[in-house]
Amino acid sequence: MRILISHVSEYRYDGPPASTVQALRLRPAAAKGQTILHWTIEAPGIKDAATYTDGFGNRVDLVSGAADASSVVVHAHGEVETEDNGGVAGWTDEAVAPGAFLRVNAVTKASEAIAALAENARDPDRLATLHDLMAAIGKHMEYVTDSTDAQTTAAAAFEARRGVCQDYAHIFIAACRHLEIPARYVTGYLLLEDQSAGPAHHAWAEALVDHIGWVGFDATNDLCPTERYVRMGSALDAASAAPIRGVRTALGTESLTVTVAVHEVAQSQSQSQSQSQSQSQ
Repeated sequence: MRILISHVSEYRYDGPPASTVQALRLRPAAAKGQTILHWTIEAPGIKDAATYTDGFGNRVDLVSGAADASSVVVHAHGEVETEDNGGVAGWTDEAVAPGAFLRVNAVTKASEAIAALAENARDPDRLATLHDLMAAIGKHMEYVTDSTDAQTTAAAAFEARRGVCQDYAHIFIAACRHLEIPARYVTGYLLLEDQSAGPAHHAWAEALVDHIGWVGFDATNDLCPTERYVRMGSALDAASAAPIRGVRTALGTESLTVTVAVHEVAQSQSQSQSQSQSQSQ
């Protein structure tokens, strides 16, 4: 499947002109079941960006915005070809050891209730444990837009029994780490069959399984990622995996508008593009 993605983040400032420094984790990496056909980032300072790969294997562009700007727009867009691997990401290339993904912080700390859920799902077969855990979280939680925020912990969302994809992923990670299974937070995109059903920018979790590698689990939708998923990056939790993180120098408040569009490339269009590429070679 070929998928077109457009991700626009617009920051506006109601005070004097602002300057910004931002770390952009907006480049999907080639991975098992995922080929990047083309990808572009448009942002102030992107041509002079310092680029590096962080410890989690994510490519980062460090950019600075113009000092006289009252708004900053970051637009990432491109085309990715995917295939269904049953959620298996395999063995990925990151500097940190798997044990780092057992680290517990305030966001991913398992409450007694999450620990009980995890223990109930425990099975000698790790894959069975993870599938049971994913299903149990889906049954316990209700997806409610704007019911939580960026600071909501796994414990708080689980107690409220509602949240968004970030919360489902954090709960899954908290339960896995309680069971001493390395787990990490993944950001990416989801091609929805019904474009009005929810946001195309999505998050899920991956857990480490012996002899297989990293396997994705989307507790929000109770399934492992398919060809409709595009994996962007991963880290310990939502904050460390955020597509954009940065600082600004400005008075007044900042507002952010994010617009994400994900579409499948029609088969006829794909064939036309392939023929055009062949003719140009």
